[in-house]
Amino acid sequence: MEVIKKNALLKELGYAPTDKYRNFTQSLITAFKKNGENLEEFVFEEQETNAEGKGLLFPNIDGIKFLTHTGGCGGTREDSQILCQLLAGYIAHPNVAGATILSLGCQNAQVKIFQEALQKVDPNFSKPLYIFDQQAIGNEDEMLQKAIKQTFAGLISANRNIRRPASLQHLTLGVECGGSDGFSGISANPSVGFCADLLSALGGKVILAEFPELCGVEQELINRCISDDLAEKFLTIQNAYAKSAEAVGSGFDMNPSPGNIKDGLITDAMKSAGAAKKGGNSLVSDVLDYTEQASKPGLNLLCTPGNDAECTTGLAGSGANIIMFTTGLGNPMGNPICPVLKISSNTALSEKMSDIIDINAGLVITGEKTIEEMGTDLLELCIKTASGEYKPKAVLLGHDDFIPWKRGVSL
Repeated sequence: MEVIKKNALLKELGYAPTDKYRNFTQSLITAFKKNGENLEEFVFEEQETNAEGKGLLFPNIDGIKFLTHTGGCGGTREDSQILCQLLAGYIAHPNVAGATILSLGCQNAQVKIFQEALQKVDPNFSKPLYIFDQQAIGNEDEMLQKAIKQTFAGLISANRNIRRPASLQHLTLGVECGGSDGFSGISANPSVGFCADLLSALGGKVILAEFPELCGVEQELINRCISDDLAEKFLTIQNAYAKSAEAVGSGFDMNPSPGNIKDGLITDAMKSAGAAKKGGNSLVSDVLDYTEQASKPGLNLLCTPGNDAECTTGLAGSGANIIMFTTGLGNPMGNPICPVLKISSNTALSEKMSDIIDINAGLVITGEKTIEEMGTDLLELCIKTASGEYKPKAVLLGHDDFIPWKRGVSL
C-alpha cells in the first residue's frame, strides 16, 4: 500500500528523488548483455538531475513524507498511548503542514486516543488532517482514492503558506551523538554545547536526550536544575529506566558499543562525560519524559534511548525543528520532518564520509578553530538551515529514519 501511495504522490508531484541505484542496476544489466560476465571495464555514469524543487506544482511545500511503524495493533496499552502521543507531536510539529492517517480500525492505538493527544499538544490545531479507517470503508481501492484525493486537497491548502522571518526563540535544537569516538567529547560535543548555550541565551530551546548516555553525570545535571522538583523528576525517570534495563539482563554500564570501545570510549562514564557536553553549561529549565513537548526556553532534558534512530524520532516528536548529530565514526542518520546536521569530531571522518558530514569540528583538534569559534559557526549553520538556505546532507540523501520507542513487551 505504501508503494502505491509513493508512486501516486511523490513521482507525479515531483518529490521523488532520482533512483540512483536503480539506474546503477540498469547499467549493470546493459553491460552484462553487451559484455557477458566481464564487468571489469564497467563504469557507471550517473545521470544529471533537475534542480531540486524546479517546476513543482506546489513550490511552497518541500516534500511529502511517509511514516510507517510496526506498532498499533500489538504491544501494551502503554505503547499504543505513547505511539499516539508521538504521532500527535509529529503532526503538530512546525515543520509539518498537514497529515493523512490510514488506520486499520481495530488496533489498540485508536483514533480517539490520537485525537485526544493532538488536542493536548496543540489545542488550536488547524492544519489539514484526514483520517481513513480501512475497516469502516472496506474496499482498499476506494480508501486509497479517497486518501489521495483528500491529500491533494490538503497540499493545495498547505501551499498557501509562505516563509516569513522569525526570531530565534522559535528555534528548538535537538542534540544527539552516534558512532562517537575518542575525539567526540573534546571537539564536536563541546562545540555543539557552546552553540546550545548561545541559543538558550537568545531565548531558544535546546533538547538533550539519550538518558542511558547521561549515566554517571547525573549529579552535574541535577546541580543545574532550576528547581528541586525538576531534579527529582530527572532522577525518578533515570532510575526507572536503569532498572528496566537491568530487568532484561542489561544495564547503562554496558552502553559503550564495540565501535566506541575500539576508538577509546571504554566505559560508560567516559562516554557520558563527553555526551553530556552537547547540552552546554546552561541551567536545566525542564525535564521531559518521552513524547512530552519542549515548551520552556533553555536546556531541556528528554528521556529517550541511546539508539540513534529512536532518539532522533523522539527529539522531533518533542518539538525539535533542527537536530545536531555529532559522530566520530560516521552514521547515515536522518529524520523525515526535522533536518539533521552531521558534525564530525575529526577531519579524517569528514574526508572519508564527505557525503554525510555537514561540518567538520575536527578543526578544533588541529587547532584551526576554538570551541567557541566552532560553536558560533554551528549556530550560523542552524540559522541557514532553518531559513532554507542550506539543505543538510541527510535531507539530500533522503535519510528518513522513523522508529518509535517501544517500551513494553509484545502481546
